[in-house]
Amino acid sequence: MTELVLTEGLFLHPTPGGAYSAVSAAEGNSTKALLRNLLGQEKTPALTAETLAALSGLESEDETLELLKHLQSLAWVEGLDSERAVLDSPLEEVLPELLGRLSNSGKALLGDEQGFYLASSGFPHEVAEELSALSAELASLHARRSGLLVNNLGLASSAWSIVDAAGHSKIGFWPLYIGKQRFVLVMEGIPCLNRPEFVELIWMLSRRYASSSVEL
Repeated sequence: MTELVLTEGLFLHPTPGGAYSAVSAAEGNSTKALLRNLLGQEKTPALTAETLAALSGLESEDETLELLKHLQSLAWVEGLDSERAVLDSPLEEVLPELLGRLSNSGKALLGDEQGFYLASSGFPHEVAEELSALSAELASLHARRSGLLVNNLGLASSAWSIVDAAGHSKIGFWPLYIGKQRFVLVMEGIPCLNRPEFVELIWMLSRRYASSSVEL
């Protein structure tokens, strides 16, 4: 039997790193399955053995505790002292503010796979339209060439960037795979993805576009 013991009275919540890991690629595994199911909940669930079993789909308590330990070692989940709920507001109302906090320039947008943007912060409309169209083309290019990038070159990241002469990113493109949808987060300047707003963004999108078979 495992010697791992759950801390009582906590609520399971993904960190920004965990949220990014859950949606940065279309492929899945047991780790991503738990994170995606967690992001599909309306509220942060209580941290119990039953919760972990439901979210992971694993039957063995030892396996679920080992999976939780692995997630903790990667800093992809955290235990909150109180329950938290996903933002209960229309996406079009909250996305611009969330997006603006994810870049030091305040300029960011979220595009869909057809090349249209759902929301934008800081970019003029015409620029947002062009960047959203470009983001869809880059995401499609990456999908076609991922075999070379991942298998041959060992580049696991799916993000692309336009860089200056010194190699510094000017505009970055981060594909986000949520359910059967593919979005692209486009940001000018230095990205600030290690923020609570990024978790809120992925959480809201997951609730809207990713159907979860796990309801706690």
